[in-house]
Amino acid sequence: MTIGDVAPIPRRNSSSSDEIVAPLLPKSQGDEVAYDEFNGASFSGAVFNLATTIIGAGIMALPATMKILGLGLGITMIVVMAFLTDASIEFLLRFSKAGKNRSYGGLMGGSFGNPGRILLQVAVLVNNIGVLIVYMIIIGDVLAGKTEDGIHHFGVLEGWFGHHWWNGRAAILLITTLGVFAPLACFKRIDSLKFTSALSVALAVVFLIITAGISILKLISGGVAMPRLLPDVTDLTSLWNLFTVVPVLVTAFICHYNVHSIQNELEDASQIRPVVRSALMLCSSVYIMTSIFGFLLFGDDTLDDVLANFDTDLGIPFGSILNDAVRVSYALHLMLVFPIVFYPLRINIDGLLFPSARSLSTSNVRFGCLTAGLISVIFLGANFIPSIWDAFQFTGATAAVCLGFIFPASIILKDRHGKATNRDTTLAIFMIVLAVLSNAIAIYSDAYALFKKNAPRE
Repeated sequence: MTIGDVAPIPRRNSSSSDEIVAPLLPKSQGDEVAYDEFNGASFSGAVFNLATTIIGAGIMALPATMKILGLGLGITMIVVMAFLTDASIEFLLRFSKAGKNRSYGGLMGGSFGNPGRILLQVAVLVNNIGVLIVYMIIIGDVLAGKTEDGIHHFGVLEGWFGHHWWNGRAAILLITTLGVFAPLACFKRIDSLKFTSALSVALAVVFLIITAGISILKLISGGVAMPRLLPDVTDLTSLWNLFTVVPVLVTAFICHYNVHSIQNELEDASQIRPVVRSALMLCSSVYIMTSIFGFLLFGDDTLDDVLANFDTDLGIPFGSILNDAVRVSYALHLMLVFPIVFYPLRINIDGLLFPSARSLSTSNVRFGCLTAGLISVIFLGANFIPSIWDAFQFTGATAAVCLGFIFPASIILKDRHGKATNRDTTLAIFMIVLAVLSNAIAIYSDAYALFKKNAPRE
């Protein structure tokens, strides 16, 4: 089965001529018995699933973008990126309807043939595997601790109970994989994850509330300085550095690979546009508030991953308890994001390996083998590649920009159905130029910084 061969769930308002069915759902009438009680996903469940797809590890990098851009320009960029994400998703949905495609891969295949479909699938694999390994690494760092540059940073469980075999990194990740990731990854419908998605968003809000409370408390006591509103550009290097935030902001809003799956399971597929906009408004609000309070709290001392700032003395009563609350809530948040990002990964690897096979839901053996194999690869990657941040910047961020901007814009420029307006074409060209230019500069800047960091000192 390829990702383009899937079709929507049978609904009361579905036309009989639409023969394409939803991912992982049965194609034949006889196969529908096991799922005949499912009448479609609710609006709120769809919003939470899409919001969970968006809010992942990216939320922790946003305060650091404020350090580079300044609070005023940084918040403006978050809003602009939300509008561009909404526009790119609208491109996908409009042209999918015109071509009667029910998946991102099907749309790419319809516009560019098999090479387009395969390119999309590879981009999803690179992005999602990288993201999931990073999630697992963060969970291990938070709960089990890590040693970096000869300094050991205690994990939450290690701080509470001392060092034992069961709270070591490998044991924690194995327990989490078998107890959380594997069971949640076994659902065949994305709507089955709506309650864990709602809890995941709630945990992100808990992080925001704690950060806001600490910031307001320190602001009242005079413990924080007024943050910069604009970037501090002093030379050409600092100017180029401004472009490094674009991949971070794009990655923070990537959800395109799950939009069709969520639409296919909606009771009323026409609700997908309000679902997308509601999810983007929710996530943008969380992002803006997190950026404001995170940067207000730590200022120019904000680290690339603001979670690391909560490993220090906050200088307030019950600071250590609040530190642990932030770190644990975020680790739990990532555990619940994992299955939402894993869902399209499994569909795409199935499309690459078994392009002519029937729906994945019809083969429990294939479904189980792919699930177990992918989780094993991610688990091994998190254990044997303890720090992949630099690699993630070069692979995951680049793939994310393709998924979010370059592919949707290319579909508009191809305009296979003659539906693109002059405004669409102009916006598509802007997206591609922004994506290519900013990522080229960002990759050059990151590579130059990495080279200088590792260059031998004279």
